[in-house]
Amino acid sequence: MSEVSSAPEMTPETPETNSPESPPTPQPTFVKLAMRNMVRKKGQSLQHFALTTVGLLTLLVGLSYLTARH
Repeated sequence: MSEVSSAPEMTPETPETNSPESPPTPQPTFVKLAMRNMVRKKGQSLQHFALTTVGLLTLLVGLSYLTARH
C-alpha cells in the first residue's frame, strides 16, 4: 500500500497575485542608478574617468618599462 499525504500542496504566493489592481514597481537596477548619477554629476564623472584612464595608462607604461629587456 502506498501512503497518501493528507497535507495540502504548498505554493508560494507572489506579490503579483495578492494585489492585482496595482502592479508592483520594479526596483531600478544598479546600472540604471549609476547611469542616472553620471548624468546628474557630469563634471565629477568625467574627472574620475580621466583620472582612472591616466592612472591605468601610467601603470601599464611603468610596468612595461620595468619589465623591458635593456
